[in-house]
Amino acid sequence: MMKLYHHPLSGHAHRARLLLSLLGAEHELVFVDLQKGEHKSAEFLKLNRFGQVPVLVDGETVISDSNAILVYVAKSLGRDDWLPETPAVAAAVQRWLSVAAGELARGPASARLITVFGAKFDVEDTIQRSHAILKLINEELSASDWLVAGQPTIADVALYSYISSAPEGNVDLSAYKHVLAWLARIEALPGFVPFQKTAVGLAV
Repeated sequence: MMKLYHHPLSGHAHRARLLLSLLGAEHELVFVDLQKGEHKSAEFLKLNRFGQVPVLVDGETVISDSNAILVYVAKSLGRDDWLPETPAVAAAVQRWLSVAAGELARGPASARLITVFGAKFDVEDTIQRSHAILKLINEELSASDWLVAGQPTIADVALYSYISSAPEGNVDLSAYKHVLAWLARIEALPGFVPFQKTAVGLAV
């Protein structure tokens, strides 16, 4: 059985948990207490030398980095509906994984880190970055229900957690009707598991 080392307030960990659940993959959740610094312990650093959650352990295989976990899970389960193999579509999925690790991380994810974890980022900058990428995603979703190939893929999973929790970082989603509809479509998928919310920012 796969083991997912996670923390319930980590959006990176949630995206990995979400895909495992959507695909019906049997797995065990292993809580990593970030407040106690368990992610920096010698034992955990053997799994991920970067000292970050999530980490997926599947037998002798250890995968760190949330987007890498999404790729691994889809491929190991043979789910080419969630990670299509055709060159153009696979490249389109990768493009959105890069957005998740780039613009999304510097925007909504960072804005939420300020309010939830007290990160020392520039508040105005993170909110501006958030609206810039949300506007782009909203325009993308105006023409399609899903980000890639007209069907849910790991691209949607990679972006869901931090966009759904953006209000916690004082990022207002009300102007992005296509994004809101997309969030609702993901939440209606069989096997969906919600991202634990915190009463901060606009979510108070």
